[in-house]
This record gives sequence, structure tokens and C-alpha cells, in this order.
Amino acid sequence: MKNRILFLFALFFAHGSLAQDQVKSHKIIFQLSTADTMAHKALMKQLKNIHSVSPTTVVEVVCHGPGLDMLHKDRSVVVSGIKTAVDNGVKFQACEFSLKERNIEKSSIVSFAGYVPAAIIHIVTKQEEGWSYIKAGF
Repeated sequence: MKNRILFLFALFFAHGSLAQDQVKSHKIIFQLSTADTMAHKALMKQLKNIHSVSPTTVVEVVCHGPGLDMLHKDRSVVVSGIKTAVDNGVKFQACEFSLKERNIEKSSIVSFAGYVPAAIIHIVTKQEEGWSYIKAGF
């Protein structure tokens, strides 16, 4: 009888930890530094997939260098996808350093994006805080 109780107790805790793992909230930071519109479309698909299987995952996308094209009102081919992702909690950040280097005004960036002073430093800081890093693109 005692062994059976211990077995049930162990089973209960094992099941509890499995359930806990299934609802674990992840934190992912994506780096996008390419103007390749196929990469932009692929990233939108990845974000949609992440949200569908793990809606509590916290996601941030940092765009810099040529990757700023994804957030540029006149150059982006995924504006509606970005808006949908934002509505699902994804943050999009434009690098102010890259904006200055490329002579791009903030008014040219989609209104639902935020800004970080320096993309690489922001990404490193997030990694130091325990975020998982993913390089977007091919």
C-alpha cells in the first residue's frame, strides 16, 4: 500500500511538472539585418507559428542595417503581417543608430514599431537577461 501511495505521489508530481513545462513562457529576441523580402516573409510565418503553439511566448524583433526595410512604410512587403504580430504581442524595434547611418527619418518607419539606441547592444542585453537569440534570415 505504501509503495502504491508513493507511486501515485510521484506520478502526480511528474504530471504537474509536465503541465508546468507545457505552459512555460519563453522569451525570444530575433535579429533581422537583411533586406531580403523572402526572409521578411519567412519571419512573419515563424512568428505566426510561435504564437499558434506557444501564445505566452514573449517575442521581440530588432531590425537594423538593411533589415530596417521591413519596418519602412514604403519598402516593407509585410506591413499587415507586422501589424498582426504586434496585435499578438510581438514588439518590433528599429535601431536608431542604423536609422541615422542610413538617413532614414523615424516618420518613414511603421507607427507600431519602437526604437532602440543600438541594436547589437540591445540584443546582447536581452541575452544577458536570459532571452533566447535567433538570427532571422537565410
